[in-house]
Amino acid sequence: MIRKITVYLFTVTFSLLFLYFGNYIITGGKGMPSKANQESIQEMLKARVIQINNRNIQKIEDDSGSGEATTENISIEFTAKILNGYKKGMKVPAVQTVDSYLPVKIKEIEVGDKILLCRINDPKDGNYWMFAEYLRSDTLLWLGGAFIALLIVFGHIQGINTILSLTFTCVSVFYVLIPAILAGKNIYFWAICVAVFITAMTLLIVYGTSKKALCAAMGCLAGTAVSGGIASVTGYIMNLTGVLNDESLYLLYLNPENPINLKAITFAAILIGAIGAIMDVAISLSSALYEVKEKAPDTPANEIFRSGLTIGRDMMGTMANTLVLAYIGSSLSLVLLLIAYRTSWLGLFNRELIVAEILQTLSGSIGILFTIPLTSLICAWIYTIKKRTKIA
Repeated sequence: MIRKITVYLFTVTFSLLFLYFGNYIITGGKGMPSKANQESIQEMLKARVIQINNRNIQKIEDDSGSGEATTENISIEFTAKILNGYKKGMKVPAVQTVDSYLPVKIKEIEVGDKILLCRINDPKDGNYWMFAEYLRSDTLLWLGGAFIALLIVFGHIQGINTILSLTFTCVSVFYVLIPAILAGKNIYFWAICVAVFITAMTLLIVYGTSKKALCAAMGCLAGTAVSGGIASVTGYIMNLTGVLNDESLYLLYLNPENPINLKAITFAAILIGAIGAIMDVAISLSSALYEVKEKAPDTPANEIFRSGLTIGRDMMGTMANTLVLAYIGSSLSLVLLLIAYRTSWLGLFNRELIVAEILQTLSGSIGILFTIPLTSLICAWIYTIKKRTKIA
């Protein structure tokens, strides 16, 4: 028990040090690097609508001769109470504009709505507040809180460990990997460091220093290495540039003197996207084979390996589907748009954006497939070490 607590505390301490010094090395202690012009960042505050003052409708006649109906632009003047920041508690006048040219109209504000107000600095009209968005982050926080509560209720201590490991995982991506990319560091190196950290930290916090955790870690890293290797080699063969959309070009413009390596970003995305599913396969297989060995201590290494392949066959279908459906679901609107406006399937499946998505899916799935025999082989070797030593 003392050993388990010691390992747990060491892992937590090491994780905190890795996150702190990783960010410090990357940014020089300056926090998150940013190339944006701070003066161009608009002030935005939370607010609640307390009164609707006026609703103006501006009719726009169609003079193109196309016979289209008259459109309307709606301007709503209202009073809102600031809910955060240095202006908290203040009541300010603001405006919401509903543009009729948009295919989907924004819902008109009502008294009691929580919104975001944006401060507009206009040389002609002066400073004024304008409706920016409905406040949605609070709902996400409630949903996230429910997720955490359910993890604790159903998982007890393991649920708390899961929350801790998930927190470290997210912080490592946003506090180490993303600053490394923005700072122009070697993205390949830092992506691999973060992937290794996530694997080791998660398995040590959730499962401790057991043999099954060791086997799962080795199998996960091996499968992830396969995914990363396939992504790099095939990306080179297919002459991928990493320019997938307008956002990719914006990244290049952040630092023209030392442009961000877009190919490396694709590599990092594949690595981080696949590691979760690969880790799931590795720990599930390692735990199952550990139980086989515990129930039948005399099971030889070759039988453990064969059992791993048999169990893995039942797992590979659903885990491959996990990656495929995750990538398709995240880019479904884009895929629909490209299919709707392109008549050539040949052109569609050679478009770099689609190729990158397919590459992520295939490389991650192949990594899962390799994880099964590799983890089985590692388990067969480690679980029978003591037996082979006694025989020798």
